[in-house]
Amino acid sequence: MAIRQPIITVAGHVDHGKTSILDCFRQSALQELESGGITQKISFTRYPKEQILKSCPLIEKSKISLEIPGFLFIDTPGHAAFTNLRKRGGALADLAILVVDIKEGIKPQTAEVISILKANKTPFVIALNKIDTISGWQKKNSIKEAIESQAQHVYQEFETALLTFQGSLHSHGFESELYFKIDDFTKTVALVPCSARTKQGIDELLFVLCGLSQKFLTERLELSKEPRGVILEIKKEKSLEWAETILYDGQISEGDEIAVATLSGNPLVSKIRSIQEIQPLSTKFKSVKKATAATGLRLQLTNKDDLVSGMPFQKLQDNIEEIKEAFKKEVSESIRPDKEGIIIKADSLGSLEALITLLKQANVKFVKAGIGPISKADVISAKANLKINSLDSMIVGFNVEVEEGLELDNIKVITNPVVYRLIEKLQEWRAKKKAEMEKEKLMGLANICKLEVLPQYVFRNSNPAIFGARVLAGKLKTNMALIDEKDNNIARVKAIQSERQSVQEASEGQEIALSLPGVNYERQIKDDTRFLYANISESQFKTFKKNKDLLSSSEISTLQEIADIKRRKTEDWGN
Repeated sequence: MAIRQPIITVAGHVDHGKTSILDCFRQSALQELESGGITQKISFTRYPKEQILKSCPLIEKSKISLEIPGFLFIDTPGHAAFTNLRKRGGALADLAILVVDIKEGIKPQTAEVISILKANKTPFVIALNKIDTISGWQKKNSIKEAIESQAQHVYQEFETALLTFQGSLHSHGFESELYFKIDDFTKTVALVPCSARTKQGIDELLFVLCGLSQKFLTERLELSKEPRGVILEIKKEKSLEWAETILYDGQISEGDEIAVATLSGNPLVSKIRSIQEIQPLSTKFKSVKKATAATGLRLQLTNKDDLVSGMPFQKLQDNIEEIKEAFKKEVSESIRPDKEGIIIKADSLGSLEALITLLKQANVKFVKAGIGPISKADVISAKANLKINSLDSMIVGFNVEVEEGLELDNIKVITNPVVYRLIEKLQEWRAKKKAEMEKEKLMGLANICKLEVLPQYVFRNSNPAIFGARVLAGKLKTNMALIDEKDNNIARVKAIQSERQSVQEASEGQEIALSLPGVNYERQIKDDTRFLYANISESQFKTFKKNKDLLSSSEISTLQEIADIKRRKTEDWGN
């Protein structure tokens, strides 16, 4: 029985040391080459069996007969999209290493990755990195020996960090323990304390990966005769355009015809013009005539129309209809929209699925999903939501650009390359929008308003009286009934002018001219009146009071002033 390499994704919060741990395996220094020390793209590393045996003497000591042909590691950016890379029947990764800074514990991106791993049922091991940052930590031959021989105060700091982390992980539904204390790896997540800087614990981490792969994954790793893979990215190099891919099953050759899934449902069919394969323990590719899973490839295709990142592909063997149905199920089901909701876009299928997973957890529905930049068609779809539910009049873009020159009008567009920040911003906007809508509904019943009379601006004394005022709180609207500080009815507002333009309403801070019919400014306002207020009823006051969390501080104090004015005539008014 031929078996392939397990695919292992390395994930975790930004700057917790994912790439540094991989560098320990491959003895390179890619971390220093990355922009700002943060991984900018997916990179894969072929890690052959010979290298495992060389790097991990624990295998020989334990007298384990290693059967797997090696590992294919995928180093992922900080966000969750690539943890969510998919293949037929589940996650692309057979196993994941979740890298956590032992002192920082579960950060937002860590929680996000745990959610994705849980949703995809991907087994994982946790690398508790940066143990060397524990004050006074002494390095020993093995992690077990190091833990047991630390000074008391050092051990206590380690134990506190460990228990805190285990408690946090338990709240996400996982039991965990130090790998050398575990009897049943199917029920308990293995924790491997390590340091990418001092290389301590890296041998043990590799040993645990080998043990888990050999014991639990062997059946899943059996090579199929049906070559399948996933398009990771479309890359341009000089004059050539490559599809960077992972072949996760079978074998493909130069000249083979493949079908690639698309969002439209009709597979893209293309011949493989040439193949380049990633070299073991290297970032370099080499031209090959054929390649066997699992491996990282660059394919030059004859047809690239509608080719998008994250899509599955399969070798074509006179079975296009069968492939079409399989792709339809695989792609359409994962991004099936709701009957109503927001518009969402992402840069790849994996990103889109990660976004959808997290939106579901946040109870946010989507009505349309797509891959690529935010376009005019997306804005048109979002505008249709204005009439249905303005809470959904938004477009959320994960790691995508907005096309230039789009007229957004009242549409909210939120983009971010880090998905948890995107969800945070979305929830903040929706909470704010919801409060605005509730306030609008509340204000539909009546409006709170306080005006300061500006006596230096009297444009007409009577029939109607026209003079200047400043809005100190709330909103002034035409036809609003006004009272003075003694609860005298003054008039209903006939017209409002702002900067010589007629307007229907004026907001806090604006200086306006207002027209009041039946009022004589000299007699009724000039000497006695400094402020004017909206005349609200007692029942309206009670409604405002009940919903004061929707009001601004100036509106709340104005409401109190109106109540004080009314209570001079009716003592228990509004109580």
